[in-house]
Amino acid sequence: MPDTRRILITSALPYANGHIHLGHLVEYIQTDIFARFQRLRGNQAIYLCADDTHGTAIMIRARAEGRSEQELIAAMREDHLADFSGFQIAFDHYSSTDSAANRSLCERIWQALRQRGLIESREVHQLFDPDAGVFLADRFVRGGCPRCQAADQYGDSCEACGATYSPAELINPVSTLSGTTPEVRSAEHLFVSLEPLRPFLQDWTRNSGALDQRIANYLAGHFLGDPLRDWDISRPAPYFGFEIPDAPGHYWYVWFDAPIGYIAATEEWAERQGCSFADWWSPSEANQPPAEIHHFIGKDITYFHTLFWPAMLEVAGLNLPTKVRVHGFLTVNGQKMSKSRGTFLLARSYLDHLDPAALRYYYAAKLAGGIDDLDLNLEEFATKVNADLVGKVVNLASRTARWLADTGLTASYPEDGGLFAQAAADGEAIAAAYECCDFARAMRLIMQAADRANLYVDQEQPWKLAKQGPAAATKLQEVASVALNLFRQLVVYLTPVLPKLATDVADLLGGPIDNWDQSQTPLTGLPVAAFRPLMRRIESSQLEALLAAAAAESAPPIQLSHSPLIRWLKPAPLMTLPRLTSE
Repeated sequence: MPDTRRILITSALPYANGHIHLGHLVEYIQTDIFARFQRLRGNQAIYLCADDTHGTAIMIRARAEGRSEQELIAAMREDHLADFSGFQIAFDHYSSTDSAANRSLCERIWQALRQRGLIESREVHQLFDPDAGVFLADRFVRGGCPRCQAADQYGDSCEACGATYSPAELINPVSTLSGTTPEVRSAEHLFVSLEPLRPFLQDWTRNSGALDQRIANYLAGHFLGDPLRDWDISRPAPYFGFEIPDAPGHYWYVWFDAPIGYIAATEEWAERQGCSFADWWSPSEANQPPAEIHHFIGKDITYFHTLFWPAMLEVAGLNLPTKVRVHGFLTVNGQKMSKSRGTFLLARSYLDHLDPAALRYYYAAKLAGGIDDLDLNLEEFATKVNADLVGKVVNLASRTARWLADTGLTASYPEDGGLFAQAAADGEAIAAAYECCDFARAMRLIMQAADRANLYVDQEQPWKLAKQGPAAATKLQEVASVALNLFRQLVVYLTPVLPKLATDVADLLGGPIDNWDQSQTPLTGLPVAAFRPLMRRIESSQLEALLAAAAAESAPPIQLSHSPLIRWLKPAPLMTLPRLTSE
């Protein structure tokens, strides 16, 4: 089809040092919805991801657990994939940054940087833990803030006053690995000189259309208005990662090889499909429409994806991102979250107690395509899911499908006062909202159609028609056929968000939902299967069980109120999503 788009879609790579939590899932659910929508519209959309596996944190944890780094990341990969599958997140391929394909591509891009004369070497002073025998990344040092003197702060920023600094500036720094006072040592590091690429980056960030205007303004004001600092791109041994071929004893920093993992995942997927990653990452031939590349990321890693990454791609002669879609952070009940304070929820704990479809819908109803933060308010979560999905959408089928089990749908679509046609006409506005990732607007339009459909059922009162026996049988079949068609139309629109519901409805009526245009034509003359419950209400006991599980997993435990909808009481620093880097 000449109008078919080729769309490569990625999420930031989850770090292989921890389990997936509900903060991470904001991004993966958002990306999965976008990919499913594009496929439903008939486009060729591939959703690729990988585990980010390198860095000091992986090395230290593997040592502590008495196993190899490869054993650690293999086990975490299984856990990550199980959590993603539980939330119906469907990747076309899921790779690892420790792959042979990624190593080869890192070497290719490194040589391109070398050939442009952009690699420099210099001595760097870093904190070193003599007991652990490693240079300390920011997260492995704590001490007093050099600006406000607040105690027990991380090695790169202060939670109390917001200051940023280097670990060597901390007051009385302490290694979190051994509890000893680290030493200042020097080591050779390799740097990428970004200043020669500043004119390109100024133009691309402003004029390519890849970035939200607020992001472009932020980059212009904080980075691109002044000479760019060189990018420290290597780490000395010991370090778990790829050793740099022309610099023995030096390893590519995780932020170099992690985004290249997008390309490596494409190459592995392409080999299975009998094509080439160049079809997606190299400039297209004149007779082939260019591939689109859409990156979904959290706003905490913006500058990596909007400065370093496009610079690497430009030097290597590869395609630049079509869109870098940046989302905000997650809070719970209005409170900032922190693993260290025990105020976060694991994906696995959620799956043990609640329906993943409920969270997919709630996030969709909150995501407006911008960089604003998203709050998971548990009381609102239960109320909204119960009202919208159970009370409005599924209720349409549960109220009417049973009366069609014997007769099936009417042979022709009955008069409905224009309801189906009105919702069909809304399809393009709903699609436009999905396209720009304003899922919140799409959900509002869909629920407005659900309200109109439920009003129709309330007015026609099929339960009263059923009591009138054969005299009202024809009218009952007509009303139920209208209601079930309006229900299925809503489910077509909700398919990117609720894929399992779409599968269940396919079993009830009409077969697979696999094309957006199925929302435009009502079904007639088809059998209707026996109705089975499609979604259940969220009960307060489920929320209590989820939060109790979080309390048991966290240290210190979460303080619980007496409300059945438990509140988070202790303020905590903002959780960033998702963390692509180990350092």
